[in-house]
Amino acid sequence: MEEKARQLLLLAAVAGVGAAFGALSTAAVFSFLSRAKRREGYVRKLLESNGGAGGPHAGSTGPGARLHDSSDLLSDEVVAEQLTRNIQFFGVESQKKVTESFVVVVGLGGVGSHAASMLLRSGVGRLLLVDFDQVSLSSLNRHAVATREDVGTPKAYCLKKHFSLIYPECQIEARVQLYDSSAEDEILSGQPDFVLDCIDNIDTKVRYRLKKDHGIEGGIPVVFSMEKPKAKLLPFQGSKEEETPSDYQIVPGFRVRIIPVLGTIPAIFGQVMASYVVTQLAQLDFQTEPIVNLDLDHYRVLHHRLLEHEELIYGSAKQVLVDAEEVMYIVKELWRGRSARDQNMKDTGRKMWRSVNELMLVRWDKSKSAGVSNLILLKFSEADAHESTTLDQIKDEEPEFHAMVSRVLKRAETEFAL
Repeated sequence: MEEKARQLLLLAAVAGVGAAFGALSTAAVFSFLSRAKRREGYVRKLLESNGGAGGPHAGSTGPGARLHDSSDLLSDEVVAEQLTRNIQFFGVESQKKVTESFVVVVGLGGVGSHAASMLLRSGVGRLLLVDFDQVSLSSLNRHAVATREDVGTPKAYCLKKHFSLIYPECQIEARVQLYDSSAEDEILSGQPDFVLDCIDNIDTKVRYRLKKDHGIEGGIPVVFSMEKPKAKLLPFQGSKEEETPSDYQIVPGFRVRIIPVLGTIPAIFGQVMASYVVTQLAQLDFQTEPIVNLDLDHYRVLHHRLLEHEELIYGSAKQVLVDAEEVMYIVKELWRGRSARDQNMKDTGRKMWRSVNELMLVRWDKSKSAGVSNLILLKFSEADAHESTTLDQIKDEEPEFHAMVSRVLKRAETEFAL
């Protein structure tokens, strides 16, 4: 009985404390509901300004339709909470740069839909989404947001509908339009911070035309894989013997043969594109994985070549403080398999193997040992010229090159804790 009384007293005490907390909780709930109602009205207005759920007029949203300037979006508690992990990662000022940015995504299939989706979720303030095509049932295995209800809907409108529910503050313009030379001035107007080429036909790809029409072969960030395809194009099957693939093209230049697609692969490419763009917008400095397709034998050749050069120039190889594995780090991580004087990324695969035959490591500062933080990769002719000059001359005559090399070697010094 005494034990029962103690339990009742304990329950009463808990009930008393619970009543006090209950009053506070009720007040908090009412406060939360009040804020929620305000947010609901706020979000509804944003959805209306963005064209609601999309449709034939979903592309009409323009700069004048904004509720407020994107520069103060982070002052809104809903937006700040939604983007809190990004703010913690980048910092407020860097996230503001993302929020104030304008990005164009051309091609909204397996790659483009994932890229656009993560740009939106990362807080990009303005998006132009461009694609002439519609959502198909077979594309649901790789599309970022499309559902069965969206089948037959233009991809641009589909994305806008879903995006407006995810981040209604973003100014979204959707265009059902084919990107070609007649439309590019209009599509690329407005000074976008980035344009993502997620097009799956060759004739209208931005990178292809830059090389073909303008001779530009470098300086454009590209996401690609050096792996050999695991699946081939399926054979063309027309309904009549005399038919050709061109008879089935929606527009000239588009492929009609089917490519078997594992849905995760285009998603990975789109995510990588979005990661690069967002970090660039936030001005976050990071090192991408070097594209160097060399094996250990190549690094051993370069190491042996260094030893021979040291004996020829300095009479001994005793000052060589690196082995073949450290040569791998220097060549791959620091110089990306290319001469320090030619850091463009156009040679890969077999071209890179051939280039190794004309490259060698030499000391940057001849007064110091040939260690990890004092070796640069040069072509033979460049190495000869380097041996006949001084660092002071390079600094006076080529200050940008001197600063770049110093920065790269400083990185090696930091990473090896030298």
